[in-house]
Amino acid sequence: MNTVKVGIIGIGNIGSAHASAVYSGEVDGMTLAALCDTDQAKLSILKEKYPSVPLFSNAEDMMKSGLVDAVIISVPHYGHPPLAIMAFSYGLHVITEKPGGVNCSEVKKMIVAAKTSGKVFGVMFNQRNNSLFAYAKELIASGKLGDIKRSVWIITNWYRKQCYYDSGSWRATWSGEGGGVLLNQAPHNLDLWQWICGMPSSVYAECNVGKYHKIEVEDEATIFAEYPNGATGVFITSTGDYPGTNRLEISGTKGKIVIENGKLTFSSFLYDEKDFRMMAETDKNPIEVTEICDTAYNGHVDILKNFTRAILYGEKLLAPGEDSLNELTISNAAYLSSWTGKKISLPLDDELFDSLLKKKIETSLSTDKKQTSASLSSDYLGKWNTNW
Repeated sequence: MNTVKVGIIGIGNIGSAHASAVYSGEVDGMTLAALCDTDQAKLSILKEKYPSVPLFSNAEDMMKSGLVDAVIISVPHYGHPPLAIMAFSYGLHVITEKPGGVNCSEVKKMIVAAKTSGKVFGVMFNQRNNSLFAYAKELIASGKLGDIKRSVWIITNWYRKQCYYDSGSWRATWSGEGGGVLLNQAPHNLDLWQWICGMPSSVYAECNVGKYHKIEVEDEATIFAEYPNGATGVFITSTGDYPGTNRLEISGTKGKIVIENGKLTFSSFLYDEKDFRMMAETDKNPIEVTEICDTAYNGHVDILKNFTRAILYGEKLLAPGEDSLNELTISNAAYLSSWTGKKISLPLDDELFDSLLKKKIETSLSTDKKQTSASLSSDYLGKWNTNW
């Protein structure tokens, strides 16, 4: 195989952007072999835009057609695991949009199916390509930051108007979307948080439902995390703050990292703070400051290129599908904590979470909102990369 023939399932805003990128040749080694959507109005538009590309209204029909080697899954969240599992059963490689799913138990099934199939499994965590976050991870992995003491991420610039939530029947409902800001906007940040700082051992959270919008899920959340080494972390996110803030601060025993406004500042200490605190009052601890600025990147295309090279040449995935479980574990734990009022120890009690989520779905408000068939995007919107 020297070319990956890909089919895209779900041609909404992000799915149509994927289609345009692949079709125009932006993803080396990948060709657009098929498109699938259940919306007949979209299929009519797609027929005019991509006259040579086969169209399907049923995902399984596309998977078993023999036309594709891999699929990109860009449907609403609940559909990610079952479609991925089906694709693996047909011997296809899979990359899914974030989040991996709504509940960890279903994502675990997807991971097992991927391993059983032996196929490449990726997730669209496109902000891992941001040079600032990659450098922060490197500083910690190399030991230059020392032991992490505390992390604080204020990521409140996910502002959304009410019309955004009113644009589709699935949005901001437990039955359609499966959550709010933690499941829709913040998965990239939750992923980066755990990618850089590691997974917590426990989570306590307050998730405020409909604080700023007429919705049945949270539009604001505050997570307090504890880590095995005694470090703590705070994660604050919202779609109701304008203009909002995006600031990540990580304090370590050998330095401090601050990422904000497209710049990373690393303050490194001459002496480890554990040693410095025991020194004489007159002793000093000189600080050396390094600053680097964000560089332009196309996260989605870069992830698709990496996914393609993983299939063709065995290149290591920057965002393996298995990693989708980590960030979802944090958001599931945050919901469970908010629902029960308790601190949640990890690993998560999947059975308890699923039972409480089921109750949320059963009482999910009915809606007469109709899914809009907006004009299909040809470009990746800037909001899907890092928003400073």
